[in-house]
Amino acid sequence: MRTFLPTISASIKCDLMTSSINEEIRRLYLRTGEQVVHLRFPEWGFGVVTEERNSAIAGGMSYVKIMFRDGRTRIFDNNFANACCCYYAGVRRCEELE
Repeated sequence: MRTFLPTISASIKCDLMTSSINEEIRRLYLRTGEQVVHLRFPEWGFGVVTEERNSAIAGGMSYVKIMFRDGRTRIFDNNFANACCCYYAGVRRCEELE
């Protein structure tokens, strides 16, 4: 026995696709070139954001690479709307500390 899915008009399909795309709004915290410090690891020293990447796919990753004075590059989530954002992990812009 075959079951058939109901036919959906093209305009409704288009509305469904655009609403899912518009639902995700990334709020980015850091930009390339900004100086930062990590509150929980002061031994790392000051850092500079060297790279910023954002996925074009809805729900995709948004991250920054930070080069710290200890010579290591560390990668953090950069979506402020996400609980794993680098802000909540302790990364702060240097001008915010003044």
